[in-house]
Amino acid sequence: MTTTAAVSREHPDTLFATPAITVDRRADGSIIVKSTVPLQPAARCVGDWLEHWARQRPDKIFLGERANADAPWTTVTYSEALRQVRAAASWILAQGLSAQRPLVILSDNSVDHALFALAAMHAGVPAAAISPAYSISRDFDKLKSMISLLDPGAIYVSSTKPFAAALAAIKPLHSAVIVTGDLDGGDAVSFRSIAATPETDAVAEAFATVGPDTIAKFLFTSGSTGTPKAVINTQRMLTSSQQAKAQTWAFLESADNELVILDWLPWSHTFGANHNFNLVLRNGGTLHIDGGKPAPGLFATSLANLRSVMPTVYFNVPRGFDMLIAALREDDELRRRFFGEVKFAFYAGAALPQNLWDAMEELSIRTVGRALPMVSAWGSTETSPLATDCHFQARRSGNIGVPIPGTELKLVPSGDKLEVRVRGPNVTPGYWKAPALTAQAFDAEGFYLIGDAVTFADPDRPELGLFFDGRVAEDFKLNSGTWVSVGTVRVAGITALSPLAQDIVVSGHGGDHVRFLVFPNIAACRALTGLPDSADASEVIGHDKVRAGIAAGLSKLKAQSGGGSSTHATRALLLAEPASVDGGEITDKGYINQRAVLTRRAAAVAALEDDASGEWIGCPG
Repeated sequence: MTTTAAVSREHPDTLFATPAITVDRRADGSIIVKSTVPLQPAARCVGDWLEHWARQRPDKIFLGERANADAPWTTVTYSEALRQVRAAASWILAQGLSAQRPLVILSDNSVDHALFALAAMHAGVPAAAISPAYSISRDFDKLKSMISLLDPGAIYVSSTKPFAAALAAIKPLHSAVIVTGDLDGGDAVSFRSIAATPETDAVAEAFATVGPDTIAKFLFTSGSTGTPKAVINTQRMLTSSQQAKAQTWAFLESADNELVILDWLPWSHTFGANHNFNLVLRNGGTLHIDGGKPAPGLFATSLANLRSVMPTVYFNVPRGFDMLIAALREDDELRRRFFGEVKFAFYAGAALPQNLWDAMEELSIRTVGRALPMVSAWGSTETSPLATDCHFQARRSGNIGVPIPGTELKLVPSGDKLEVRVRGPNVTPGYWKAPALTAQAFDAEGFYLIGDAVTFADPDRPELGLFFDGRVAEDFKLNSGTWVSVGTVRVAGITALSPLAQDIVVSGHGGDHVRFLVFPNIAACRALTGLPDSADASEVIGHDKVRAGIAAGLSKLKAQSGGGSSTHATRALLLAEPASVDGGEITDKGYINQRAVLTRRAAAVAALEDDASGEWIGCPG
């Protein structure tokens, strides 16, 4: 049975197109959900966007960065960017780089990083940005595996000194030229000298051969449970994803569109690179690179940058919104500017806890008399990244929207959940040099097995969107046979334990009850206790007021969930040690990896089950 429906809810007509979907319920129980809006022709390649805007808006600022919060912004226009990209492409071709010997970038976001990556793609050579976290590892094992897999022809680092140990560790594994942002990098080649290379005819010839199937990038999955996989990103994936975005975010195509983004999300991940960076490039906007991030000691830089450059669209992860809300409450001028100039806010990745959604709405209404639209999307590295987009004002946090134009979802019953699979031009052809893994990643109809579950916002009105319903592999059963939806319980737990919990890991596999490992918000806990800044984390989280606050939060969650054993935790353990990047527990976007934490902290999990342990906090009642 096939039904078609259009979203009838209110949404900002000047910002978004009205989505429409078709739902086909098959006899085998699977459900095909797709947009009825055809995907319009996409650009041939990413380089066509840069060429276009260098002609149409040569003096428009494309990229900006600054060394610190007090420094002036250094900017690059579209025409300047194209000149340097073509020059660097000449050098890349002269070095013989190719898909078999790509460009690898180990450093954080920067103007040089962007230009070098664009130059590689202009020449038909893949660029592979690798998270800097792998270059500060103790053993560099994952970095070594990535370099061995790619066999790069050139490796870029912003500066040789901080990467010296990583470069030494991987030196026996490659014959690449080392390129640096340093003006004097010793034996390394300066990127500035590369960007000044005379352009050759070979660049235009190579650029003309770049097509939709040309590999644009290799992006690595997190590799939390094994060796990271290199996801092939073709030009078609990147341009079709942005074409679909332009058809859903209608304001992008308006003549007076002024897209300005201030963003820290790393380009070693698909959202920062393929969504945010490409959003700016495709639509002739301006991207100011935020040198801060939502972490202690670094968010002050983000706030200083926000006071300097107010974006028209604001992107962040849940932890970033948590820290932003605290700052907006304390700064009247920043709050007025933010809600007065930002068109809407976009929360990426993990679902935004409802208390943060409510706080943003309350502040917006109090400041400008209307609720700031809050939207999201869903996808993965393998879907570049969009598969769905919530381009309407949802009723609450967590709505991931509907399939974007050109993309199909297949929802397959899996226990009491709907496992979701994806097919479309935005989906990867596979993993680099891993045919067996590629074959395992797709079903017989060519749908990518993303491993997530979803649920309809309203089963009777599928046009109202989908909600992320957890990772299929993360969910577990209690002894009662009841399934625990880890994603749902985690977000509900963070909300109930706010502001004392920064993040939660859900445990209880094979037991009688759900348990929480809690990464505390030390600043909020310290404020509750009144302890001085000199008090260490163990003293803060062991304070009676903090333990009482967590116990009250557990009781609140139990009451809100109706008391079902699978929907609330009976015990929680506060963790003094922060999540470890080196241990695979946290990404550089600030997301917690549930499985890695449970594995690395087996002793803490055991303590939660030990009735004699005095470490855990119990749920009253």
